[in-house]
This record gives sequence, C-alpha cells and structure tokens, in this order.
Amino acid sequence: MSNFVIQLSKVTKKFYLQEDKTFKEFLPNFLLGKSWAKELTALDNLSFVIEKGETIGIIGKNGSGKSTLLKLMAGVTAPSSGEIKVSERVAPLIEVGAGFHHELTGYENIFLNAAILGMHKKEIEEVVDNIIDFSELREFIHVPVKRYSSGMYMRLGFAVAIHVNAQILLVDEVLAVGDSAFQKKCLDYLRGIKKDKDKTIVFVSHSEESVKSFCDRVILLDHGKIIKDGEPEIVFKTYHQILKI
Repeated sequence: MSNFVIQLSKVTKKFYLQEDKTFKEFLPNFLLGKSWAKELTALDNLSFVIEKGETIGIIGKNGSGKSTLLKLMAGVTAPSSGEIKVSERVAPLIEVGAGFHHELTGYENIFLNAAILGMHKKEIEEVVDNIIDFSELREFIHVPVKRYSSGMYMRLGFAVAIHVNAQILLVDEVLAVGDSAFQKKCLDYLRGIKKDKDKTIVFVSHSEESVKSFCDRVILLDHGKIIKDGEPEIVFKTYHQILKI
C-alpha cells in the first residue's frame, strides 16, 4: 500500500493574462462576448506521488513551473483541472515572510505569520524563543519590520516557517536567505530534518550541487511538463541536454 503524502493526478494549471488593448480592438470582442485574455499553461497534466520521508528536488529552467508546483502543493492556489491530495501538515518556505505586516514588530509578526501557517497561540508561545534565536534578530525583535533590511526580513520569515510543526516542508530557493553563514545554517537545519523519516522535503533550487547532495530523487520540469523523474545524476544529465538545445 502506498504511503504517499502528496499525490498529483492529471494536474494542469492555467493562468489568463490580460493584454493591453485599444478601445477599437476591445469593442468587437466585448460585443461578441469573446475573451481577449491570453492563456498560459504553467503546468500541463502532471501525475506523480511523493512518499513519506522522501527528499525531492524540483529542477528546470526559469518559467518551467517549479514555483507554481510548490504553490499548488501548499494550497496557495488551486489546479485548473486534475486533483492534488496532501495528507499531512505543510510548512511552505515559499516567499517567506509574505504574511508579515510592515507596521508590526518582528515579535508581533512571529505570532501573525505562524498563525497564518496554521499554528495555535500555545504552540507559538512554546517556540517563539527558538524562532528569535534562529533568526539571530533578538536585538531587533521589537522593531517594526518596515525598518528591517530584506535579509533580516527573510531570516525571520524562514525562522518562523521551519518551526511550524509540519511533516512536509516545501522549500523554494530559500538558501538565498541572508549571508553565506546563515545560508549554511539553513541548509544544516534542513539536513537535520532530512534524517527524520517522518518528514518529507520538496526542494526547488538552481544549485546543482545543493540538489545532488541533498535530494534522493529529482523531478525535471520543462514548459510545465515532467521530462524526467529519478535519481539526481540521471535527471541532471537530461537537464544538461535540454540546456544545450
């Protein structure tokens, strides 16, 4: 019996982009009831399963659908067609700090952001000191985040997200957070989580070295389709061939 935590069945995601039109161009379409929106297929008929305890890398060129796929898994957006099942709690490290309120302090935003990610007040109170320590922002924690640098902002967002009591972590280029020492700290933390076989990590990165050293399995996307799914070395060979085209 499959022990999946994420299952996609024929998932397609489309976006509709409004193009700038003159009134003369717009009027005939409007009178005929036609749409002048341009259709963009970000993900095209994806089907795969992620098992509990796997660490999976998602790779592909810019615009291949990687971030859209993570947002679907996180429930941030819904598929246009098909079905996605997620069986356990998710901590999305996607656009970390996206739920912060600029006028509130770092401390207040910890409670706000953690609540958005599904934590109860008592859960947050139990880990708030750990979050502050990990972010290395204790000196600035009672300062409004509008005064934070982008690096400080991302540090706090990452620290909150990794302390959500979740079984699935969705990581989108999060190692671009802060300076090199903090990036190493983040990766070391994720490696510690990887050892827990009840935890599942989906990892998007442009760094071949990071993906190969961190992931057991890699999925290659191109123009919203799965081109290859398997061992990192084999999948990266295919990716290199695509980059040469």
